Amino acid sequence: MRQTNTRTFDQSLNNTIMKSFGLKIRPAFLISISVLGYVGYFVSCTQKDQILTTGPVPVNTTNLISMKATTAPTIDGAIDQVWDKAEKLSVAPTVPDPGNGLFAGYIGEQYNVTLRSMYDANNIYFLAEITDPTQSIIVSPWYFNPALNVAGKTTGWQKEPSSRTYDINGVLTRQGFGEDKLAMLWNINTSTPKFITQTCYSSCHVFTPYLDYSKTPAVMNANASGNHYTNGQNEKIDMWWGRLGYISRDVSLNLLDDNYQDWAGGPTYSDVTGGNSNGRHVDGIYPNGTFSSTWPGRPNYTVSPPKQGEFSNSQNLKLDGTGLSVAVPIWVVPNAPSTGFIMASDTTGTAKKVIGVSSAGVLTLSDNSTVDPTVGTDYQRTGDAVNGPTAAKAVPAYVALPLLNERADISSVAVYNGTGWVVEFKRALKTGDVLNQDIDFTGLNDQPFGVAVWNQSNNQHGIQPNLLLQFQK
Repeated sequence: MRQTNTRTFDQSLNNTIMKSFGLKIRPAFLISISVLGYVGYFVSCTQKDQILTTGPVPVNTTNLISMKATTAPTIDGAIDQVWDKAEKLSVAPTVPDPGNGLFAGYIGEQYNVTLRSMYDANNIYFLAEITDPTQSIIVSPWYFNPALNVAGKTTGWQKEPSSRTYDINGVLTRQGFGEDKLAMLWNINTSTPKFITQTCYSSCHVFTPYLDYSKTPAVMNANASGNHYTNGQNEKIDMWWGRLGYISRDVSLNLLDDNYQDWAGGPTYSDVTGGNSNGRHVDGIYPNGTFSSTWPGRPNYTVSPPKQGEFSNSQNLKLDGTGLSVAVPIWVVPNAPSTGFIMASDTTGTAKKVIGVSSAGVLTLSDNSTVDPTVGTDYQRTGDAVNGPTAAKAVPAYVALPLLNERADISSVAVYNGTGWVVEFKRALKTGDVLNQDIDFTGLNDQPFGVAVWNQSNNQHGIQPNLLLQFQK
């Protein structure tokens, strides 16, 4: 992760894990924890659902024991003494090579993380300690590059890359500006058989050619990436994920994002074996009974309530009001130091809307003030072109809002302490879910899962598959 001169969402995912997911081994940075799996690695576990008793607190490498708590921890990012009795699960998720250069530049990296868990009559609690010498909370920020400002044709306003970039010879050209993220996947009602041995990879479909119905006549296309969708109409996976920069930005954002994966019409149903079959959704939306007019068999979904999570701080305006259309920020907090997000609440106060851009790159704001990035270097890179920081007053690429309703089931606090992240989170053993989009822990049954970690990247992530959650009874 990158140490910035301030404080920081594809964006995954606002994309899927593989969309919104991603040579030598680097020091352990920990970023996100995603419960994912890898084919062919089987869990070595104790007898299913056995009664577990307390004793010395060992460190496990495959099983996470959820301790029965008499006193619940406070979810505040401080490690309460009550956690001392909880057994640690220690893993080192490793970035795999899925092929086609999808994770190029990250393959083989390992990220160390420990997990602890406890539960009581109402909730299950998790503590993640993520070793990370640097903090990555600024995602693809806007900066001004005078060298790219061509009068009448372009503006110098650019975004930093969300992942590392390389030239054709594999030489690093720019360090990535991705965010530290965390996610977990769970098998809802044991509905997904392959999840038991494959966890995430039970729904990961990469590089599979697909019949592209958006063309007339339909043509078979290669697939350079992939999507998540399950393998049967009744299969669902619960997915918790969070952007640690987002969570730590403001108390109103102290939530992991509750998502799920489903069949999305499936490959055989629609003859779409890649590309368009996207089974990742935010909680609360569901098939509305209609189907795509372009992709046969692909269900249409209801719409999630607007104004939650985050949205892209990007728009297109015409140069000097009449020229070519160029991309610039929507909102700017004038003279603010670089940070991960603009808060939506700021858009009625300190943040000003960009209403115009000149050929020289000068932004005109809604209060008729201007931001001239050519005066001084506050909005420009000044350090090393490959590994140096972004501009001192780089503009955030996202505007953040609190999560709502079904997406807001998982309370979380993320604190960076100088050597890594401490992430605490809790969820009700059973939520108010009526759409079969959340896992139910009330049976205290064994639950397979996996862990993944991102290091200032967009899609590229380390994976530790085939882990097992067990409840002390």
